[in-house]
Amino acid sequence: MTREPDKRWNARGIVLLPYLWLVVFFLAPFAIVLKISLSQTALAQPPYLPIFDIAAGWAGVIEFGKALSLESYKLLSSDPIYLLSYLKSLQVAAISTIILLAIGYPFAYGIARAPRSLQPLLVMAVVLPFWTSFLIRVYAWINILQRDGLLNNMLMKLHIIDAPATWLSSDTAIYIGMIYSYLPFMVLPLYAALEKMDDSLLEAAADLGCPRWKTFWLVTLPLSARGAAAGALLCFIPIVGEFVIPDLLGGSETLMIGQTLWTEFFSNRDWPVASAIAITLLVLLLGPILFYERLQQGSLEGGR
Repeated sequence: MTREPDKRWNARGIVLLPYLWLVVFFLAPFAIVLKISLSQTALAQPPYLPIFDIAAGWAGVIEFGKALSLESYKLLSSDPIYLLSYLKSLQVAAISTIILLAIGYPFAYGIARAPRSLQPLLVMAVVLPFWTSFLIRVYAWINILQRDGLLNNMLMKLHIIDAPATWLSSDTAIYIGMIYSYLPFMVLPLYAALEKMDDSLLEAAADLGCPRWKTFWLVTLPLSARGAAAGALLCFIPIVGEFVIPDLLGGSETLMIGQTLWTEFFSNRDWPVASAIAITLLVLLLGPILFYERLQQGSLEGGR
């Protein structure tokens, strides 16, 4: 008699666990950052006002609410440096994602069409860079791209260039760093989509006299579109907020929103403006994030 209610409560507990995780690790931090973004900068500890005082009771809550303002958001809309940072981040993320898709698709297609025994090894080769620290990999590119680095020495020995070219502290260096760092995020979802594809569809197209290029265009490409979209979002979303790569490989004229956010937090100590930048960035990325979540749900439903 008592086992049935116990089972019900156990099932509810399992269902509630992900929601509890979201509340503790997403909603609560989001609420804190949102509150700071509505505060004012102050020379205090913490460096913003007002501070919520529970001991003040209901009157304290009312005073706290009155002290909140949208000044930080007004500053974002009035100062062009923030708008330019957002636009630069979106530009770098969009171009990097397009290049990653162009490079990653042949990689994923080649792995999916390789013999079954070789596929785990090839996937391991794609994931292998993750075994090294991200920061160390970016620093390695500094040595490669600097004026007397490996890339210039190799190009000069091949007589492609006569004098060392300027690679470091440029947009080119940022794109190289982005593409190198995020390529596995593009290849793996594409490989997962291509590997699940039914080979009998390709055989049927060939039996009907369809050329290989047309089979790829009409069969392979549409069936892998979900994987391409997942890979594009997995790359685009984190690249928009990237800080390390543009800071180490980019120049002073390349200011992405991650660098602006770091400057406001740690250099200017303006936590309200930095929080407003973070909230605005989250709102901008909310559309792609929700689209990716819907894509994942569709993929799970399709797998069933």
